[in-house]
Amino acid sequence: MDTENSEINEGMIRFDIIFYVRMKDGLSQIIVNVEAQKAEPSSYDILNRAIFYVSRMISSQKGRDFVKSNYNDIKRVYSIWICMNVDEHSMSHIHLTKDDIIGSHNWKGDIDLLNIVLLGLAEDLPKKAEKYELHRLLGALLSSKLKVDEKLDIIGNEFQIPLENDIRKDVSEMCNLSQGIEDRAYERGTANGLAKAVLRMYKKGYSIEQISDTLDMDIKEVQDIIENATNK
Repeated sequence: MDTENSEINEGMIRFDIIFYVRMKDGLSQIIVNVEAQKAEPSSYDILNRAIFYVSRMISSQKGRDFVKSNYNDIKRVYSIWICMNVDEHSMSHIHLTKDDIIGSHNWKGDIDLLNIVLLGLAEDLPKKAEKYELHRLLGALLSSKLKVDEKLDIIGNEFQIPLENDIRKDVSEMCNLSQGIEDRAYERGTANGLAKAVLRMYKKGYSIEQISDTLDMDIKEVQDIIENATNK
């Protein structure tokens, strides 16, 4: 499905992946959205965002999956959030429940329409156990520590997923991407650390030559760092 969803007076929402899944009966369908987060967000609560997503997935069906007042045609929706670098491996299913306050009237309808799955992946690969199967598969696939051959070994031998050429290529590309991101982060961190060291020494009265000699840097590099900081 189109990953961009814009409703009048509701603003734009961009899904990572959203698609239909046909059920075993061959007739009914559900809508699945999958979102990946490199870490649990600090600027907002992830559950609140997930609730917003499933609400939009329901409301946007009007005119596409059901018309007028045919609310029984609403398709069940799942928003699955894979959150990496959390404290522990976890998985939660958030959905509607019915609490009878007075009496126990049987209200007709599908209480299973809204579903949120929050899946937390810790940094280390979980042990090989049935309850951690999904975490171990995703953890291996998304790991920045495992090499390509190690990932393919887990995918092929533990989960019996046929290692066709396209899968090998995709896993290899993911590893290269992860390594590239890690290398660039390291380079930025190293450069930032050197720049801070140059400026600290300069403020303490060290000459450009002394800074260059101490930090084993080219004089021109030291001058550029100082000039850029001075001109800001």
